[in-house]
Amino acid sequence: MARIGERGDLLRCTFCGKGQDQVRKLIAGPAGIHICDECVGQCTALLHEEEPDTPAVAGRPPAPREIHAFLDQYVIGQDHAKRTLAVAVHNHYKRLRLDSGRPAGQQEQVELGTSNILLIGPTGCGKTHLAQTLARMLDVPFAMADATALTEAGYVGEDVENILLTLLNAAGGDVRKARTGIVYIDEIDKITRRSENPSLTRDVSGEGVQQALLKILEGTVAGVPAQGGRKHPHQDLISIDTSDVLFIAGGAFTGLEQIIERRAGRGRAGFGATRRPPRQDLLAQVMPADLIAFGLIPEFVGRLPIVSTFQPMDRETLTRILTEPRNAPIKQYQRLFELDGVELEFTEDAIGAIAEQALLRRTGARAIRAILEEVLLNVMYEVPSRDDVARVVVDRATVLGNVNPALIPRDHPVRDQEPRDRSA
Repeated sequence: MARIGERGDLLRCTFCGKGQDQVRKLIAGPAGIHICDECVGQCTALLHEEEPDTPAVAGRPPAPREIHAFLDQYVIGQDHAKRTLAVAVHNHYKRLRLDSGRPAGQQEQVELGTSNILLIGPTGCGKTHLAQTLARMLDVPFAMADATALTEAGYVGEDVENILLTLLNAAGGDVRKARTGIVYIDEIDKITRRSENPSLTRDVSGEGVQQALLKILEGTVAGVPAQGGRKHPHQDLISIDTSDVLFIAGGAFTGLEQIIERRAGRGRAGFGATRRPPRQDLLAQVMPADLIAFGLIPEFVGRLPIVSTFQPMDRETLTRILTEPRNAPIKQYQRLFELDGVELEFTEDAIGAIAEQALLRRTGARAIRAILEEVLLNVMYEVPSRDDVARVVVDRATVLGNVNPALIPRDHPVRDQEPRDRSA
């Protein structure tokens, strides 16, 4: 900081001419040049104005094949959904790089629109997991919201714009980074209006939420309360432009297949009736008119132009989920036991039994972790306190018969004739 001259004269800013007594700080430079804190602030602001926007994804956006290959490491099956997402995400971030790389004031000859995505599939089929994995690959902020908790502005519940606050928090408060994030809205099928005819009364948790979501889906500058909660006068708001945010909505849409069947003329009974195709085959034929008949308003359907359907889980898929992905549940539990110096082993019959039990619970892959917790609860409680256990073996009887896993002691010489200690 500059000091008063030897003769007691006040030093002055070389740029604006203000004296040392008129500014908060005066910085001395070479050759007797000085600059005040106010001029430093103005220079900083000018530099920020001329600074180009940071592209959403460093370098070129990953190709659809690269995105698909990355998703294959974490998500089993759902090949069509992964292809659809890979293409949509690639095109979305390619558009962002085009916009950010264009000189200021220059207009693009062809305006590229956003491509928000609607995912339709039964619970536990991987919709949320796919969206989370995409955000992790692209290293962009990710926010997830439950549509059932949202209400129209002015009513008891959570404002739609609070979704953007969650995204901003995921970006560490960086507004520019938040603008290129991904928002996943789950249970979107639960905010359908109560009938196909517009209601004369308020439907604040259904059609009202769809109307409130329209603006942020199509791209708007939304004011988000810095502390969250409801907006009120004299409150500081953070402005977020949603034009470059990728919105992914997901839902089970139970009953949609009947609407598709009626439209396709397959709902006839009697001698002219045809065999009803599986639910997944019907959902693959979904049209915008079917979603409108289900209860989504036409404007909302138009903001979600890309629709992808998911296949329900079968025994083979659940078996692969247990063992193949990088974050497979069995691999996770084996790692937990490994930290205690214990090997965890599942027989093939045990893995098949877990898949069968998960199917019976009708919650898809979500049931797997609950079943594993039940099966391993006793040994996870006992093993960390014991030094004599080398290996834990889970077989079909352990899964189906509520029997404790076999504990193999250390330094046991014969692997094929192991004593089955189930005392845990």
